[in-house]
Amino acid sequence: MDSLNTDSEHSELRESGFEELNLRPEILANLDRIGYRQPSPIQAAFIPEALKGIDVIGQAQTGTGKTAAFLLPVLQRLSPDDKFPQVLILGPTRELVHQVHEEGKKLVKMACVYGGEGFDRQIREFRAGAQIVVGTPGRIIDMMRRRHFDTSRIRVMVLDEADRMLDIGFRPDIERILRQVPTERQTLLLSATMPDEVLKLTHRYMVDPAMVDLSSKDMNVERIEQRSFRVDEDRKLKLLMRLLVREKPRQTLIFCQMKSSVRRLADELGKRIRGVMAMQGDMPQNKRSRVMKAFREGEIRVLVATDVVGRGIDVEGISHVINYDIPEDPDAYVHRIGRTGRMGKDGLAFTFVTPNQSDLLTAIEKHMNKMIEADSIEGFVACYGRKTSSPPVGRGRPGGGSRRPGGPRSSRGGGGSRGGGRSGGGNRSSGGSRSGGGNRSRSKGPRRPTSSSRSR
Repeated sequence: MDSLNTDSEHSELRESGFEELNLRPEILANLDRIGYRQPSPIQAAFIPEALKGIDVIGQAQTGTGKTAAFLLPVLQRLSPDDKFPQVLILGPTRELVHQVHEEGKKLVKMACVYGGEGFDRQIREFRAGAQIVVGTPGRIIDMMRRRHFDTSRIRVMVLDEADRMLDIGFRPDIERILRQVPTERQTLLLSATMPDEVLKLTHRYMVDPAMVDLSSKDMNVERIEQRSFRVDEDRKLKLLMRLLVREKPRQTLIFCQMKSSVRRLADELGKRIRGVMAMQGDMPQNKRSRVMKAFREGEIRVLVATDVVGRGIDVEGISHVINYDIPEDPDAYVHRIGRTGRMGKDGLAFTFVTPNQSDLLTAIEKHMNKMIEADSIEGFVACYGRKTSSPPVGRGRPGGGSRRPGGPRSSRGGGGSRGGGRSGGGNRSSGGSRSGGGNRSRSKGPRRPTSSSRSR
């Protein structure tokens, strides 16, 4: 894919502030009122393309300001006198759509809809003249089915965190919604990664999209100090306690693979220290909202969460991220540790690796082209070198060599060169055409926009 709008091309633009982005004076006044001074790289690159009214794909890591990157051009396209939904924004989790709603409602009237909560409040927001609707795909379909939401006048469609929505399994819901909104619309898609499933979606439902790719320059982990511990499964809790004592973190986000693991770990930590809460998908929405509010206000110092819930956590005060369970997907690792080091701040990330999970650590290091330093705690034996017969449910795969804190690595099967990229990359264009058409003319993939007008 051809990319455009790199960091160097927009450095002068960012120095000049939002005034150079051709936003309306009332939008600039509102930005000044809420304290927005300088656009981030993704904002400086994405906003000018979106203001052209064309379809745009934006790829950048989380914590880089993607929400404002699509909200500001969307505000520019609103007709202030039309008190009906003109923009539909889809997000993967309740926490993420709530986060977008919190940002957007400072500037415009919005409706926020998601499952786990009754319909009454959400319907009232529609009837109050909401011009922008943000929600999860399942609840949006519920609102459409009950005839509370008329999509016939939607002018802009935004798919936020598209990779995560597809990873969760929302593809059928997303496609159903895209078939219901008008063909003549602008579609904006934002994603931290660009797997084949996302590419297929762009080919089918976007028209000649421009590509704004800042992912290679904006991995968003350079300011995060990363370390790993080799530890036996049955000693992870003791290691965690010793680590918390050593680090004395301001606020910590701890990731587990399974919802049941989140509950158990939070219970065990709660017996030992104060200010611990868990957050996972089975919790009622009102309780999740209370937990997030308390975490943002600093009342909770340690939050234990799953990946799906953690993707929506945007709290600047997080000083440490701990991967109690190492993720199986390297992209998930980047998303996790990106919860700290937000918007250029420093952060610390620790990952616990059991003896049979060395291959997962190797995959993460190759993905980032970066070695993760081995750590140890003085006087504490985290790993006795035992190997379990099989990995715990939902965790790593067996195989791979050992990793000793402070010493050299032993060879790992199939490790290969450590500096390279991920194997099997190849050309990703094979995720292109699908039979059966769709309701929009199929594009040939993202391209660099030209000055000539587009035929829609």
